Amino acid sequence: MGIINKILVPIDFSDYSKNALKYAAQFAKHFNAKMYLIYVIEPVIYPTDFSMGQIVLPSIDSNLQTRAEEELKNLAKNFIDPSISVETIIKTGKPFVEINETAKEKDIDLIIIATHGHTGVEHLLFGSTAEKVVRKAPCPVLTLREPIKGFKFEKENYVH
Repeated sequence: MGIINKILVPIDFSDYSKNALKYAAQFAKHFNAKMYLIYVIEPVIYPTDFSMGQIVLPSIDSNLQTRAEEELKNLAKNFIDPSISVETIIKTGKPFVEINETAKEKDIDLIIIATHGHTGVEHLLFGSTAEKVVRKAPCPVLTLREPIKGFKFEKENYVH
């Protein structure tokens, strides 16, 4: 196994992704790796009349970017040991595309991503961001589904 210096953790603020973050933080500590947290804002696409194609409207809430940035920083403060170097990234677009692009740009060694455990019809309709990341990723991907084996989440929060 190569050396793991940079770990990318996609966050969607669900409990799944928060648990993946806690897991990734322990991973990063073990390898003394830098963590990159990414949140992807999906633009809202409104179909218009067919002659025009589709128009992408910028988010009505211009604070979304700022709020997401603050939330990511809070997660980092609460769940990641202060000794670990962390960078937060906000992108707009299709999550799996932006996650893989960022992995390329930042020369990421490992992506750690939560799968939400959709099954059946739900899975057919939505597919899974994690699955698409795995298929197209430029680096190894560790997918986590709950419960995570051998991993107990204590209430230990790193708050300075």
